[in-house]
Amino acid sequence: MIFIMHSFTLAIGLVCSLLMPPTYADEAPGETDSVKNPPGWWSRIESHSRNTWRDGQPDLFVPLRTWHNRLAYSQQSIASFNEQPWGIGLGKSRTDGNDWHAVYAMAFLDSHHDVEPFAGYAYEKIGGSPAGWHAGFGYTVGISARESYGYIPFPILLPLASAGYSRLEIQATYIPGGKDWGNVLFIWLHLGL
Repeated sequence: MIFIMHSFTLAIGLVCSLLMPPTYADEAPGETDSVKNPPGWWSRIESHSRNTWRDGQPDLFVPLRTWHNRLAYSQQSIASFNEQPWGIGLGKSRTDGNDWHAVYAMAFLDSHHDVEPFAGYAYEKIGGSPAGWHAGFGYTVGISARESYGYIPFPILLPLASAGYSRLEIQATYIPGGKDWGNVLFIWLHLGL
């Protein structure tokens, strides 16, 4: 259990280091890091993460369900899997027009009843009104660790979809895979506090 907490602390530390603005000894007053780092995809994620951490509203994430694709696993495997991913997550999110950004950390029980931590950044393009009924599609990128991999942190990039009203949403991702690995739909509740 201590190793699990150490891995989760390491993952949180790595994500938080992403959120810290870089400092340069030779930076002129008023010069931003975007002058030194052209706005590529990583720079945009860094910038949005920092802005979300600084300006975002608090969020609660509650894992609801996992579903293992029945075409990828035997019935015996399906019967052994946990599909109730009890857990909790906290984060911050903000909307910028119809763009939704979040930084968050979540821990839940994985398919084998082991604790799995995740910390990262999420982005969705929202259709509809963020203050009313809406749906979104985007991605989440972060760091996780699993008991089956010795709790060694590893990066993740996954699709993200949501539907909801105002700051209450159902969000989901699909973990792709092959025969007897991956192919899991993961669904959670996102509540803006």
